[in-house]
Amino acid sequence: MKNHWLIKHQVLALFLVLSFATAFAEPSITLVPNHPKAVYQTDEDIVWQVQVRGDQTSSFAHAAYVLKQGGGTVIGQGTIAFQSGGAAIHISLAKPGTILAEVTATNASHQIIRALAGAVIAPDRIPASSPCPEDFDAFWKGKLAELATVPEHPVLQPESGGSPNVAYWKITLDNIRGTHIHGQLARPAQGEKFPAMLVVQWAGVYPLQQRWATDHAAEGWLVLNIMAHDLPIDEPKSFYDELNEHALKNYTAIGDDDREHSYFLRMFLACYRAVDYLSERPDWDGKTLIVTGTSQGGLQSFVAAGLNHKVTAVLALVPAGCDNTGKLVGRKPGWPYWMANAAGHDEKKLMDTSRYFDGVNFAARIKCPTLVGLGLIDTTAAPSGVFAAINQISAPKEVVVMPDANHHGSNKTHAPFEAQSAIWRKALLNGTPVPPK
Repeated sequence: MKNHWLIKHQVLALFLVLSFATAFAEPSITLVPNHPKAVYQTDEDIVWQVQVRGDQTSSFAHAAYVLKQGGGTVIGQGTIAFQSGGAAIHISLAKPGTILAEVTATNASHQIIRALAGAVIAPDRIPASSPCPEDFDAFWKGKLAELATVPEHPVLQPESGGSPNVAYWKITLDNIRGTHIHGQLARPAQGEKFPAMLVVQWAGVYPLQQRWATDHAAEGWLVLNIMAHDLPIDEPKSFYDELNEHALKNYTAIGDDDREHSYFLRMFLACYRAVDYLSERPDWDGKTLIVTGTSQGGLQSFVAAGLNHKVTAVLALVPAGCDNTGKLVGRKPGWPYWMANAAGHDEKKLMDTSRYFDGVNFAARIKCPTLVGLGLIDTTAAPSGVFAAINQISAPKEVVVMPDANHHGSNKTHAPFEAQSAIWRKALLNGTPVPPK
């Protein structure tokens, strides 16, 4: 009888807690497209149903909205009135592109809530914002020739991989002009030949976590995970914080108006050399060599496969660095926003330099199956530029469009890509073809 009383009151208490939480939930805006995938054709009616949810929603009577084509050019704006908590926004687009919708509502207490939504129109016909430089291939051929004069000189330092089933090393390779490539190498402890995986890193200055290599090695991969910078991989956090605040605070702007001295030159050549190194190892199976990365790592994945055709598959999530010249056609460029550093520079020279490091132009040279995931509310790797890059890929490809995903995949919105990426990795690990959907 006592236990029955206790359970009864625990259930009542839980009900009261949930009711209280619901009654006082923070207000939020939801935008629901009339197409669940938010993919449309030209001149098709695009509709977002807008609702305010949470506590005191009735106090939000109106909302302002702005619609930006390509995330950069305003093509619609106004005010909507909520009736019974809902309203709708309508628009259409006569040409291929993307639309970013931002809705802002303010209540009587001056509480502001915002929400983003996206749509893509004729995604397979979104063009590049500018042509590839005529000497793009000649330039990179010259840089690869320069790299070829520098021996790889691999230095491997064995360390514990955290498991008897995984072998692990810290590795250093030489790169152009006295620079180096620092990373991690891991593989199963038992066996002779393995499919290879190159992992490339997102933006920022930070140490490499050992599991970023060892987790994949435990699956059966020969893994090379490289630092984007010429830095040791496992110093204390304070070491990277200091560089992030000072010497490398805005590293993307270093040499951004000179293709011979761009910060990305060493980084991109490191990707090429890393592929070469994996392909030369006696424990590579000689068949499968994939490259994978997110954001800046997605850009480097395009670069690695575009420059080095030993890559057999690409898995890139929200690739940055695409559509550097998007401003020319009213689109928001992807990170690193070359033109944001135009002050004090010759703007034309800076724009011209950016084209030699644009993911769009490397994507055009990819010859292997490619999986790309992108978010329609991503304001860092703007989807218009990512689609432009994807459309340059002539090899088999699969695109995972995530309508509600921002750059960081808040609220697990990158889950569809992560699931499909796992399917691709399993197939590739087992030597099974990956025909895209």
